[in-house]
Amino acid sequence: MAELDADLDHIIPSSVLAPFWAKLVVGLVSLLCFARSYDGDFVFDDSEAIVNNKDLRADTPLGDLWRHDFWGSRLSSNTSHKSYRPLTVLTFRINYYLSGGFYPVGFHVVNILLHAGISVLLVDVFSVLFGGLQYTSKGRRVHLAPRASLLAALLFAVHPVHTECVAGVVGRADLLCALFFLLSFLGYCKAFRESNKEGTHSSTFWVLLSIFLGAVAMLCKEQGITVLGLNAVFDVLVIGKLSVLEMIQKVLRKDRSLENVGVPRSRGLLSRMALLTAGGAGMLYVRWRIMGTGPPAFTEVDNPASFADSMLVRAINYNYYYSLNAWLLLCPWWLCFDWSMGCIPLIKSIGDWRVIALAALWLCLIGLICQALCSEDSRKRRILTLGLGFLVIPFLPASNLFFRVGFVVAERVLYLPSAGYCVLLTFGFGALSKHSKKKKLIATMVLGILFTNMLRCVIRSEEWRSEDQLFRSALSVCPLNAKVHYNIGKNLADKGNQTAAIKYYREAVRLNPKYVHAMNNLGNILKERNKLEEAEELLSLAVQIQPDFAAAWMNLGIVQNSLKRFEAAEQSYRTAIKHRRKYPDCYYNLGRLYADLNRHVDALNAWRNATVLKPEHSLAWNNMIILLDNTGNLAQAEAVGREALELIPNDHSLMFSLANVLGKSQKYKESEALFLKAIKANPNTASYHGNLAVLYHRWGHFHSAKKHYEISLKLEPAAAGTRENYSLLRKKLEQRRKGG
Repeated sequence: MAELDADLDHIIPSSVLAPFWAKLVVGLVSLLCFARSYDGDFVFDDSEAIVNNKDLRADTPLGDLWRHDFWGSRLSSNTSHKSYRPLTVLTFRINYYLSGGFYPVGFHVVNILLHAGISVLLVDVFSVLFGGLQYTSKGRRVHLAPRASLLAALLFAVHPVHTECVAGVVGRADLLCALFFLLSFLGYCKAFRESNKEGTHSSTFWVLLSIFLGAVAMLCKEQGITVLGLNAVFDVLVIGKLSVLEMIQKVLRKDRSLENVGVPRSRGLLSRMALLTAGGAGMLYVRWRIMGTGPPAFTEVDNPASFADSMLVRAINYNYYYSLNAWLLLCPWWLCFDWSMGCIPLIKSIGDWRVIALAALWLCLIGLICQALCSEDSRKRRILTLGLGFLVIPFLPASNLFFRVGFVVAERVLYLPSAGYCVLLTFGFGALSKHSKKKKLIATMVLGILFTNMLRCVIRSEEWRSEDQLFRSALSVCPLNAKVHYNIGKNLADKGNQTAAIKYYREAVRLNPKYVHAMNNLGNILKERNKLEEAEELLSLAVQIQPDFAAAWMNLGIVQNSLKRFEAAEQSYRTAIKHRRKYPDCYYNLGRLYADLNRHVDALNAWRNATVLKPEHSLAWNNMIILLDNTGNLAQAEAVGREALELIPNDHSLMFSLANVLGKSQKYKESEALFLKAIKANPNTASYHGNLAVLYHRWGHFHSAKKHYEISLKLEPAAAGTRENYSLLRKKLEQRRKGG
């Protein structure tokens, strides 16, 4: 450690090596890198995990957080993503409560502070990795100046690959997981206390606390359980000083004294390994029981390599994905919010030039592993072993080795592994400085990396502030990714730019002819533009590809209804409800179909089902009131209207509909009050003024009627019925004036 610190002296001056100042510098730099994202919007997955997640709201029992997945769905459901992160969701709920709603600033600030705290904590973690805490034969703990740990922590704090975790609110799962992962590791390090007589031994309390913190990390994100593996590696190879080189040498010499070869020199190792194993097994068992059913069902577009028929093709592509992850750590300039759907074409033969990346990755890894396990230098062995441990072990859940994952490459899963990369990079700089006379050049290179990464973090944080910037930034990185084009199209459609949205939706379907969501959204826009035949063709193809796509079935029914194909439309609506039983919008559209066919009872039943499933479904309530009004069932229409207003008291359209019913029932005063409330809520609706004028006309309040007829005609001059009623009123007023 002392040698490495000396090697880095030209990079980090000794005047800033006091632990407090080292941590202060790291914390401030990390805040500076990502501060630009503090006032960003909720983007990408934030909508589903936060804005649309009912688990954040106060009316949802806290117990539901322990039965639901990260997105608010029941874990027992076959459609659940199976991501179980209740503690992360709990922090979102606290954010929601403290902010008084879905205001993104509070959510972003917490993420930025978490990253800063983790970066500061890594100064202590890296001190352990680089030997900042050394255990001598006399059991004396030595605190060394953390030059190397400061540099590694700075490299971690400014790494651009962290932007997704920090600037994207859902990345808090990775941040919280990393926080408790590191605390668990430090807790395990605390388990080794001083003993002058018996050598290094452990405190069971600290081991158990470390396991508990590992469980907390796992409840923030599943990756947290891997800290138990890292603790085991630390115990065996660092505390126990297991030497693979010594084992190999004795075997080659055919030394018969093999009873002590490879036996770690640490008391209580077996008991600690037993505790770690039992803790890990217990976590996995409880996690599996909570999951309820089998693993989540991913599709080919999520992870195409895992669906390849050939085991060789799968193995080659998995390893290529590993090399891409390594490249993102080495050169984090090309970053993308999503790497699926054709972004990374499959390698289907050994002749593909990209196989070179696999060879380069494994050549480097094997070299590092050999150095880590076989080096005679214990300091070098410790640093490389723990660096590789931090790099590889937390990445294992994303490796496809144990189970299929739902992504190709995900920058967020590199948050913890990047700590190992920073250790190896720092060690590499130290080694270069030791054997090079151009130390100033190396110092300039290190400072250049830090500055360049800081600049990239600021730029990338700006891109994560809005969906439009985020999605468009991905076009230059993954132009073949259909999801990128789909998301840009959806963003444009939400802003009302349908013409541009159509272009991107068409490109998404061209890149991925089985992209049913793009087909569904494109079909909707074409339906609104009255291009019904093309819309029907797209939606029919979507439900053919994915027969349980309830939304596409409903939209197909709407198109078929517009084409007067009523039987087909009814069948499409029924199929949608079959696949999604709680589907109020589909019941509403089914009711409209029945109303068009004059099947009034069926229409009322369908709309009633919609309001039962969604009591705030204003359109269904309105249609019931209007249908009952038009068929002369005024008493029933009034009862339905009053029931609706009790549930949705501030809905001006319901006030208007009920006011019409009350006016026909000659309840003029009550009708007038509702009309006036509706007008106050929405003063520029011509029909509100026109119908109030009709009420006054019937009631005999002619001057008030004249006033509102004139307002209505000013708002909508072409309204023939209002103009006719106004003419009749003027004639009556003229007759009264002449008669008077």
